[in-house]
Amino acid sequence: MRPHVQEDPSVPAFARIKQYVLAQIGAGTWKEGDAIPAEIALAGTFGVSRMTVNRALNELEAEQVLVRRKGAGTFVAQQRYQATVVEIRSIAEEIRGRGHRHRSALHRLERQRATRALAAQFGIAERSTLFHSVILHFEDDAPIQVEDRWVNPALAPDYLDTEFASTTPNEHLMRVAPLQRAEYWIEARVPAEEIADMLALGPAEPSLVLRRRTFSHDAVASVVVLWHPGQRYSFAGALGAALPG
Repeated sequence: MRPHVQEDPSVPAFARIKQYVLAQIGAGTWKEGDAIPAEIALAGTFGVSRMTVNRALNELEAEQVLVRRKGAGTFVAQQRYQATVVEIRSIAEEIRGRGHRHRSALHRLERQRATRALAAQFGIAERSTLFHSVILHFEDDAPIQVEDRWVNPALAPDYLDTEFASTTPNEHLMRVAPLQRAEYWIEARVPAEEIADMLALGPAEPSLVLRRRTFSHDAVASVVVLWHPGQRYSFAGALGAALPG
């Protein structure tokens, strides 16, 4: 019998397989340490190639939902939903913690269609609706962070109606889509002219960039790129410490 999964033809087959696996784990049908059906069995069940199943399972392994053991099979990973290694704090909270004043300027708040790259990050169909915001944060009167964020409307349906002069996107999302886990990358890059102008950076002056994808309710809630002036900002802390934004 074919499992009950989302049959929307705009949703790629690999994404439907991911939804099915997550649903089985969420329902408790498959528990931590349980082996899930083999690739060939899932391919037959969904009427797709093993390559499609392999992509779905590999992505779930990268997201730490599954563990794949060569020659043994694929198993449900130990779930870490109650606590995250890195606590994510709002930039406003971070600034206030230093005894300084936070304010922000909203540059963009809109509804957009997902590009192929964004769709892949969210696990949704290309051209699905996403919410998009660009906010410049100040510490006292110095520009300290450009927050370029994409949000899943299914998890934060009132995002476009939120008053971001009195709260930050991070604070809003923490209320409506509690953090399950997060992935992040830090790098130094020379920003595009628009970002450089917002941060008052000089020509070819590098920016410290934090890229992060957050998950809630077994779905991607937000994908954000946080740009900081490289000469005026640094990341520091220990295991369990907070990252801003």
